[in-house]
Order: sequence, then structure tokens, then C-alpha cells
Amino acid sequence: MRKEAILGISSIFALSMIALFASDAIAQDAPKIDTGDNAWLLASAALVLIMTPGLALFYGGMVRAKNMANTLWLSFIVICIISIQWILWGYSLSFAPANWFIGGLQWCGLGAGIVGQAPSDVYATTVPHLSFMMFQCMFAIITPALMTGAFVERFKFNAWLLFIPLWATAVYAPIAHWVWAIDGWLLKIGSLDFAGGTVVHICSGASALSLILFVGKRKGYPKEVKPPHNLPFMMLGTGLLWFGWFGFNAGSAVAANGLAASAFVVTNTAAGAAGFTWSVMEWIYHKKPTLLGVCSGAVAGLVAITPASGFVGPMASIAIGVGAGVICFYCVTKMKKALGYDDALDVIGIHAMGGTWGAFATGIFCSTSVNPAGFDGAIYGNIAQLGKQWAGILAAWGWAFGITSLLAWFVNAVIGLRPTEAEETTGMDITQHKEIAYHFYETEQA
Repeated sequence: MRKEAILGISSIFALSMIALFASDAIAQDAPKIDTGDNAWLLASAALVLIMTPGLALFYGGMVRAKNMANTLWLSFIVICIISIQWILWGYSLSFAPANWFIGGLQWCGLGAGIVGQAPSDVYATTVPHLSFMMFQCMFAIITPALMTGAFVERFKFNAWLLFIPLWATAVYAPIAHWVWAIDGWLLKIGSLDFAGGTVVHICSGASALSLILFVGKRKGYPKEVKPPHNLPFMMLGTGLLWFGWFGFNAGSAVAANGLAASAFVVTNTAAGAAGFTWSVMEWIYHKKPTLLGVCSGAVAGLVAITPASGFVGPMASIAIGVGAGVICFYCVTKMKKALGYDDALDVIGIHAMGGTWGAFATGIFCSTSVNPAGFDGAIYGNIAQLGKQWAGILAAWGWAFGITSLLAWFVNAVIGLRPTEAEETTGMDITQHKEIAYHFYETEQA
């Protein structure tokens, strides 16, 4: 009996230890929430959100005073519409696994367990699926807002309300899926875009080009176009964009780790390099640097470093920033005049061309020493990476421009895109909203 009892106790102990180790193994395999990662991602999402009101101030300061409120509206209403569209179907079409082209419908309305507090069972993250979803929502918000700078002062507000959800569904969702979804074709071929050079900047810039070609030039352009009416607002908007861009790029690490720190450093460095370079270019060609110029240059540097921010080091970010300052300066001051299009606030010159340069430069400077999940670039002997980057660039340009053209034709046929000449002359604030940005009162004489 004693031997049987000892044997029984030993068996129970052995089974208990096996069960303990098995449960530990299962727990190690299952994704766990890291509170630090989650806190950083939620903070980053908030940083990216503030970029859209910052963008509204940046754009608003550069238009005529009679169009200030409308310009603010064009950006702010995007937050409201995309916040709903993203929950209902936008996130699912962008990130749910289905095929190489577009996401499935299983995450529409945040079903299939997304509403809980667990990490995604598809994307290897240490944050709740809801946190990842909301962070991506902020990217979907700012992208259509960016394109408004091209067509301000001549676009009907009700047409914009209809255009936003159509564009986010037919243009943004497929490109986001190609680049970032687990089964997207650009991700599979190794085309790198850490935080949105193709998905956000080329996508919005190419779409903006399509829209301005469709609606035409502003009344009186270029003779009657006035300089920015409020430079302090424009600079404040630039500061908010720069501030929020740290969440944009460093937050794309989806973790509070060394890669986030690296992305933070190169983001700031590229912006500074591009802003200073733009000022030098103005000094050379126009004899005086301007506040508008340095702010435009800083934004160009932020755009260009975005796709590369998780793959390059500080010295490469200086080269990318200087390149953005030179290229975007020429696109804004020379290319626009040579081709004759009316890009009111230089969305094509800064976002489309800056995003194109940044995506290409990623293929030059990317390094596995910065991010082992990426690839070495051309300067490290991997010339083939440039071809992969061009695949992403051309795909984003082609799809965004082509589909936006179709959507513009449809919206124009339904309700029209452009207000009347009299409405443009009066100003978009009064004719579209019956409100104005500034009320001036005469002081009573003592």
C-alpha cells in the first residue's frame, strides 16, 4: 500500500508539473497586452488626431480671409465622417485578411471579437485590437483632409461630404490593404512604407491632382490670388503638424521600443534639414527667406521621412530632408508654373512629390541594422529594393489618380463640384456656411 500511495502521489505531482509547464507554454504563445506599448499607441493616436486640426490652421492661414472658415470646415468634417466610416466598414476593408487586393467584411462594425480587450489574432501586436484599429483610423482621417489644400476656395461643401466616404472606400482602403495588410501584395513583394509615404501622401497628392484638373483654376488665378492672410495661424498649424508627426511615425512601431525612438529621431532631423534647405533655396533664388517657406520645407521633410522613418538612421534622414527641401521647392516654384495647374496650397508639390521622393529614398537608405524586419537598400548593395519601391509608388499614383477621376465625375454628375462664380467672389464662408471667421467691430468714439 505504501508503494502504491507513493506511486500515486508521484504521478499526481508529475501530471501537475506537466500541466503547469504546458499552461506556461500556451501563455507564452498567446499574445499578451503590454501596458507600456498600449499607452504609447493610444498617445500616438491622439497625436495623429491633432494633426488634422493643425492642418486646418496651416491651410486656413494661407487662404484669403473670406474663405478661412470653409477651409477649416473641409478638414474638420473629415474627422466626423471617417470616424464613422472606419468603424462600419473602412477598417475591415483596409486590414481584414481576405486577398491581395482588398480586405474582407468580417470586421465590419468591429465584430468578430474586436470589441474585446485582446490583441489581434492576425497582427502580432502587444496592444488591444481596438487600440491598433483606432491608431489606423487617425491615418484614414488625415489623408483626405490633406488633399483639400489643392482645391480650397472653389469646391462645394455638400460635394465634399459625398466625396469623402466614397473616396475613403474606393481609394484609401485598397492602397492601405496593399501596403499594410497581412496579405497585401505590396507588403508581400517587400515594398517598404513604414508610416504612409504611399498610403497617405502619394495617395492624397495624386488624388488632389485629379480633382484640381477636374474643377479647374480659381477665379482670377494667378493674377488675383492673394498672399497668406494669417502667417501666425499658418506657423501654429505647422507646429501642430510637427508635434503630431511624432505619433504618426514613431507610433507606427506599435510599441514603446527602440524602433519608436529611432523613428522619433529621424522624423525631427529630416524636418529640420528640409526646413533649413528650403530657406537656403529661397535665399538663393528670391534673396530673402520667408516664414511660409521654412514651414513648407519642414512639412516637406516630414512627408519625405514618413515611409523611411522605421528603416533609416539619423545621417540618412539628413540626406532625405535635404533632398525633400530641394525637390519640393522646385516642384512648388517651378513645376507648378511650367505645367500651369492651380494647386492652391501646394499639395502636389509637397505631399505627392515629397512622398514619391521619400518612398524612393527608402529604397536607397533602408538598413536591417535599424530594422531587422526590413531590407538593406541600394547603398548596401540591394539595388532590387529600388524596383520594389517603384512598384509601390506607381501603384499608389495610378490607383489614386484613376479612381479619384471616376469619383469626381460621379459626384459632379450628381450634385456638382464647383460653386457659381458669384459664390466664389463673395467667399466660401458666407455662401457655403453663412458664417465668417472674423468679425470686426468699430470702436465707439469717446
